[in-house]
Amino acid sequence: MIFIVVKFPVRPEFADQWPELVADFTAGTRAEEGNLFFDWSRSLDDPNTYVVTEGFRDSAAGAVHVKSEHFTAAMDRMPQWISAKPKIIYTELDIDGWNEMAELTPAQ
Repeated sequence: MIFIVVKFPVRPEFADQWPELVADFTAGTRAEEGNLFFDWSRSLDDPNTYVVTEGFRDSAAGAVHVKSEHFTAAMDRMPQWISAKPKIIYTELDIDGWNEMAELTPAQ
């Protein structure tokens, strides 16, 4: 699995609109055959920072993603909405999805 986390510093005037601004990108990515997950979070410390956590089946699925129409369209539009270059963590893992956390179970 390819595991990616990207921090997007968003211009303050676009921060509240971010989920709508990237809605087509999000929906298109989630619909890709090789996408395992694509989830946005907003920073609790900085409301102008969004983080996307992505998982793709393999490098071939990642290659399809970066060549997709929704990816290239998002890359064309995002520069006007971000305040700095996004930071990324990209790694390949020998797993195929999320595992349960052993240290925590819901109370009954």
